[in-house]
Amino acid sequence: MAAARRMLAVLLPLTWARARLAGDAGGWQAGDVPEEQRCTVLRTDGSMSPAIFLQRFAFSQPVILRGVTDNSAFQALCTRQKLLAAYGESLVRLSTANTYSYRKVDVPFHEYVEQLLKPQDPAALGSDTLYFFGDNNFTEWGSLFQHYVPPPFRIPGTSGAYSFGIAGSGSGVPFHWHGPGYSEVIFGRKRWFLYPPDKTPHFHPNETTLAWLQHTYPTLPPEERPLECTIRPGEVLYFPDRWWHATLNLDTSVFISTFLG
Repeated sequence: MAAARRMLAVLLPLTWARARLAGDAGGWQAGDVPEEQRCTVLRTDGSMSPAIFLQRFAFSQPVILRGVTDNSAFQALCTRQKLLAAYGESLVRLSTANTYSYRKVDVPFHEYVEQLLKPQDPAALGSDTLYFFGDNNFTEWGSLFQHYVPPPFRIPGTSGAYSFGIAGSGSGVPFHWHGPGYSEVIFGRKRWFLYPPDKTPHFHPNETTLAWLQHTYPTLPPEERPLECTIRPGEVLYFPDRWWHATLNLDTSVFISTFLG
């Protein structure tokens, strides 16, 4: 009986997250990119103490946190209709979706949503794929971010900086690394591939994550495969400093990262 209760405690939040996704996508388009066969990133809940977070995860391994924030108010402001009404005429800066993103393009937000926000072309190069993430104008978008509740765990000596994004199904950023941080999906689903700092992945910096998944991933032996997971609304992924990671949006997704620097 105790084992059944523990299993139910694991399944219920996941079932809730999937039902929430299916029932309310915020006007954003669902996709058909598959999830991983098995999540290999540990999931935990909001009962974890800050001391345990620092001891077990902050400097050593990624973890999926469930139930640590309530961003229902922020989510209500991030529907397609609400964002277009509030920011449709605002300029947003798009980056190319390659490891070393050099090219930036400024377009009105409504143009990005209505014309450019499409499923990823598997044949396109990362340098030809425009992606809205980061480069946010905090003068214009700051009032939205005031409604976001960040994860409660902190690393001493760091402060958080937000990066907000919206991207189409099949889009993502290929492998790269930087400092520690959190990623939360507000609408949609985002699949992650992660390697520790001492294990450089096999990838081409101008190949999209979707192309890597289709061409390189199937050739990897089990011992060379990354840690994998898919996060959904209500879940936050923490990734430590200098961990390699690539992302893949399975649906048209709205997401926000908190980088700790």
